Amino acid sequence: MSKNPNEPEASVETPIFVSVDDVTAKLYREGYISNVAISTTVFLSSVLKKPILVEGPAGTGKTELAKALARAIEADLVRLQCYEGLDDAKAIYEWNYSKQLLRIQATREMSGKQASWDEIKADIFTEEYLLTRPILKSISNKQRTVLLIDEIDRVELETEALFLEVLSDFQVTIPEFGTIRAKQHPLVILTSNDTRELSEALKRRCLFLHVGYPTKERERDILLLKVPELDQKFAQQIADFVMTMRSIDFKKHPSISESIDWANTLIALGIKDLDPTFVQQTLNVLFKYRSDLEKALTLVK
Repeated sequence: MSKNPNEPEASVETPIFVSVDDVTAKLYREGYISNVAISTTVFLSSVLKKPILVEGPAGTGKTELAKALARAIEADLVRLQCYEGLDDAKAIYEWNYSKQLLRIQATREMSGKQASWDEIKADIFTEEYLLTRPILKSISNKQRTVLLIDEIDRVELETEALFLEVLSDFQVTIPEFGTIRAKQHPLVILTSNDTRELSEALKRRCLFLHVGYPTKERERDILLLKVPELDQKFAQQIADFVMTMRSIDFKKHPSISESIDWANTLIALGIKDLDPTFVQQTLNVLFKYRSDLEKALTLVK
């Protein structure tokens, strides 16, 4: 961190990726099967220094994208899990009030008189008393960083304003301390399950990426990568079945993570073919609501 924001250290950042294909290859090495839209958006984010807003159903790999990116570029992953009631003290920074109080008492005792507020203030509003939360941590980190702001649609509309300075200028302004600018621009990923409409101000600062359910071919490839015990034929059967289930009106469709769990379940039980009996016995891995499970059981015969 620097208390003098007007004199940032000069540095030249090396490119994170050299091409869209480079993104795809590096993600694949970390167990994430990308597509053209994902790889292109990630590449542009690294070049344009713009955050990525990733929207889509739960369980489609939005959070995993950020994790894979951090591994792929050997960066620190800083995660802010959003929730209702999140404020700047938990998201950005907070002053260590108890430590400040002890310092005020010590200053007054040592001075032998009532120290002025200006004298005290100069001592307690310093980096020593600053508690960094995920956003400030990612900004002040001198190492390459991926900042994951997960499920941003869970916070109130007003709370989004806390993130705007970071998303546009990669800096945090603290009234008592000054402006802290990023030494290295973090790669920022915001995820949303699209449970509410996000503000125009936030969207304007981000590249938009929609990650939906994969095609049957991509899901098959994901299953083969994540569950090596599967053969190609069985992986395709699972992908076909899950795709069929997603075409039916359920309260919650099976996600990619749940199809991987189901594949691991079938392998653990020694099942190598989608016999209806075995499917019925294991559908509780795919469906998380009783009404969905009962409906799916009537469809599998």
